[in-house]
Amino acid sequence: MQIFQCPACAAPLYFHNTGCGCGQLVTFDPDRQTMLADAPHCRNRAAIGCNWVAEGDGLCRSCAMTKVVPDLMAAENQPLWSKSELAKRWMLANLARWGWLTAADAGARPVFRLLSETTAAGETDVVMGHADGVITINVTEASNAVRAERQEGLDELYRTMLGHMRHEMAHFLFLRLSQDPGFVDLFRALFGDETADYAAALRAHYAAPQPPGETHITSYATAHPHEDWAETIAHLLHLVDLADSAAAARLALPEGPPPGYDAYAETDTETVLTHAVALSLAINHVNRALDLPDLYPFVLSQGVRDKIAFAHAALRGGVRPS
Repeated sequence: MQIFQCPACAAPLYFHNTGCGCGQLVTFDPDRQTMLADAPHCRNRAAIGCNWVAEGDGLCRSCAMTKVVPDLMAAENQPLWSKSELAKRWMLANLARWGWLTAADAGARPVFRLLSETTAAGETDVVMGHADGVITINVTEASNAVRAERQEGLDELYRTMLGHMRHEMAHFLFLRLSQDPGFVDLFRALFGDETADYAAALRAHYAAPQPPGETHITSYATAHPHEDWAETIAHLLHLVDLADSAAAARLALPEGPPPGYDAYAETDTETVLTHAVALSLAINHVNRALDLPDLYPFVLSQGVRDKIAFAHAALRGGVRPS
């Protein structure tokens, strides 16, 4: 993610900011990727701190995709909704760097259902997932304590709300991309037959989880080609944004990335992966000095890199049939 500038005084601003220390209120334009002064802001600004420019009925592009919000009669859901929407906006802003879901993109939009396990009527189960363009997110996991407990219980190295958003959006992107038969043929050569029984595959995975081995980024990726794709896309987005954010903060190693590096403009997958991995190893070393977890605790085998390269080309390639 870039670091932005105040339109009034040029001070640094960050993605979540609604105003500058100089007193200037700001609004984020996801297409121009810049902070604006005096632009109409999303009507969810007061409720959840949304700082995006308003469109249509007064909602921003991101908030308009949310058709169901958590039960706000349960007071603890308000901050969880806010954190979840911030993660969604971050993910959408990243994809907009490649032209996805911008004003110029005429393709279908996803629908989001943001649900909580806590309601005014009591506790309920929420299953995160994607089905036919509808993405369900469990905002309960925007709680740091809940997410840490589940990360440990599920033996996952990385589990965040932004990670959930990237993973579930990947399923939607597959729907868009798969309208091109050429994409499907190439996909199956790398990931396998996505028409295989999904429910049966998940049952088998949970009964006997497999290690990722040399061809999958995580254990969950081994469950089914759809999950392999979603995990691959999520990690592509993690790594590209890692390199982009480091460059924006002027973090660099002698071998790069160079000053002004735009990871989203990078056409060579191996180059951006090399930068991201080198940066993560350096930051891992710093984190260990403070007894903090590794920034990116995954190994990218050649088989995984091949899949990431395919995903990178697909997302950068502009295959966006309506």
